[in-house]
Amino acid sequence: MKSLQLLLFLTPVACLLAQTPPATPPATPPASPSPAANKPPTVSVQPSAPVVAAPVPPDKVVLTIGDEKITAAEFDRLVDLLPEQYRQQMRTTGRRRFAEYLIDTKTRAQEARRRKLEDTQAFKDQMAFTGEQVLAQVILPQNLQATAVVDEAASRAYYDQHKTDYIQVKARHILIRFKGSPVPLRKDQKELTEEEALAKAQEIRKKLVDGGDFDAIAKAESDDVGSGAKGGDLGTFGHGRMTPAFETAAFALPVGELSEPVKSPFGYHIIKVEQHQEKTWVEVRADMEKKMSGDVVKKELDDLKKSTATVMDQDFFGPPTAPPAPGRPAPPTLQPKQQ
Repeated sequence: MKSLQLLLFLTPVACLLAQTPPATPPATPPASPSPAANKPPTVSVQPSAPVVAAPVPPDKVVLTIGDEKITAAEFDRLVDLLPEQYRQQMRTTGRRRFAEYLIDTKTRAQEARRRKLEDTQAFKDQMAFTGEQVLAQVILPQNLQATAVVDEAASRAYYDQHKTDYIQVKARHILIRFKGSPVPLRKDQKELTEEEALAKAQEIRKKLVDGGDFDAIAKAESDDVGSGAKGGDLGTFGHGRMTPAFETAAFALPVGELSEPVKSPFGYHIIKVEQHQEKTWVEVRADMEKKMSGDVVKKELDDLKKSTATVMDQDFFGPPTAPPAPGRPAPPTLQPKQQ
């Protein structure tokens, strides 16, 4: 029960840490509250360690709260229960803040025990339900995910079926913005209508077809000043990185050819693809199998739900909700780099 309680009160600390900027320890401790009938437990904190501290013996008591003592090793184990993205911070710059959180929580918990609130039905009900929630979370990393092994044959088969997902394109573009584009107007530039922008894009494309230098024209004419300064270079990108119309045109365009003007919310693009790159199975295996293991876990959870007998009173709960319509999530829009 003790370990479960520790996990339960540690859960809210992640929100606290995410919302609160790092605190600077005050020069002097705050004044002590006036005595009360129910005197709170004595709290003593050993001086906080610097950000880079010398090794501390694991059995050294580093925090005392009432009659409860926490050693350096126990403190580290509490930090290990936090979400991974907070652990390093709690061992360095956030160590004191975490200790203060423990003091606040354990001080109140000790008082609640003195008042025998553990014996109330409300506490027992909440602990029982929260305990099940914790178990439901623990089973994922410690059991299902750890045993979700993807064998090489399945991995290679998945790669063969999804090869197009691992194709990347190296491309350049020239952007001609029109009124309403989120791209800022360049200095001294006239605001163009869609018709005017299209006509300008077509004129620029003709210059390129007639032998114009893409690099020089992009630097002079592209309203994407970030890539324009580099001759329109967008680097290498995969699926889901660009706005849909741009992506469709870029991945369909043969190497070395110019696209017709492609309309997007940013304006009209003239695209030139320089290279198609297909990542090999070896290159993508780790990321691909991570995704596949997630699919394995999801299937196992779905099978578990199907194999567990459940009865839901439709009159009490109402009809089932309709599943969301299938469809590919909207990819990020093309964000021209500004300088």
